[in-house]
Amino acid sequence: MEIDRATGGLRLLCLDAHGRPLNWMGWQAATCLYARDAVAWTLGDPCLTVHGGINRDSGTRTVLGLHPIIAARGHVSPGHFDPTPALTNTALFARDHGLCLYCGQAFTRSALTRDHVLPVSKGGRDLWENVVTACFHCNSRKGNRTPQQADMPLLAIPYRPSWVEHLILSNRNILADQMAFLKAQLPRKRANDLFFN
Repeated sequence: MEIDRATGGLRLLCLDAHGRPLNWMGWQAATCLYARDAVAWTLGDPCLTVHGGINRDSGTRTVLGLHPIIAARGHVSPGHFDPTPALTNTALFARDHGLCLYCGQAFTRSALTRDHVLPVSKGGRDLWENVVTACFHCNSRKGNRTPQQADMPLLAIPYRPSWVEHLILSNRNILADQMAFLKAQLPRKRANDLFFN
């Protein structure tokens, strides 16, 4: 199998048959969906061309144009689909835009830590709503106290990102069609907060 251009980390947005975002997929997984005739519908112009083998009967080569947004046939999420994204440091730092939520300074990933607003030793849990990004200095200064006890007010309230926000934050190479589709799934205020900070 060959592709027309370097993928450069290109991922395609996979939806269920109702148009709800499921996840990012590589071109190989998308090619399998096309080959199994498991694509219900697509959005956007083809962004990648895959050349397959030569058909023994016709002598023609298989060519697939992969679209940036693919709805998979048979993938239907019952009811309300908004799973909680996994709480990882990478996802947390992306949610908080690489800022320490105590001092407000931007840091590289290696200079950031996960801070529990209500410390674990005081009954705090490792949940999206109880963790923020903090630099080493602020995390050490706050120690085993709440922000109020440490006189270190938070610059933003921690929240659980929606699945759509998670998809946006987890992909650095989002195509324009994909971004427009995902942004339309967000409430207006959340979309503005996510893109204009």
